[in-house]
Amino acid sequence: MKSLCKEFCDSPNGVCSRDLSYLSDAIMSVLVEFSMSPLDKGESVSEYVSRSLKIVSESGVPYRLGPMGTCLEGDWDEVMDVIKRCYERMGEDCRRITCSIKVDARAGHDGRLTEKIAKVESVLKQELNK
Repeated sequence: MKSLCKEFCDSPNGVCSRDLSYLSDAIMSVLVEFSMSPLDKGESVSEYVSRSLKIVSESGVPYRLGPMGTCLEGDWDEVMDVIKRCYERMGEDCRRITCSIKVDARAGHDGRLTEKIAKVESVLKQELNK
């Protein structure tokens, strides 16, 4: 796979000679951090968030729960399907829902739920709180 990159390539004709063929066969993996909660159920919404976490945990998609959101890892369709099911379940008895979604898509890499943390720990040469 060749790429036009006149601004960044040393090639006189502007055609990059780097071999990027590995990207065409690579599976795109996504890390998606999301937070979803109802806005019409008062100050404490743990009952509603817990229902979403049940859907996440039963989905089979790798995930990590954080205090401000949940991070899922997989292919786009399977991860977005889990989020959609959480939204649909919450929408059964909530009239107003807020949802924040942050996506990191990367071809040819998986296991990033733990790999990204391990990389930072190796740079720092110390274990971090998890």
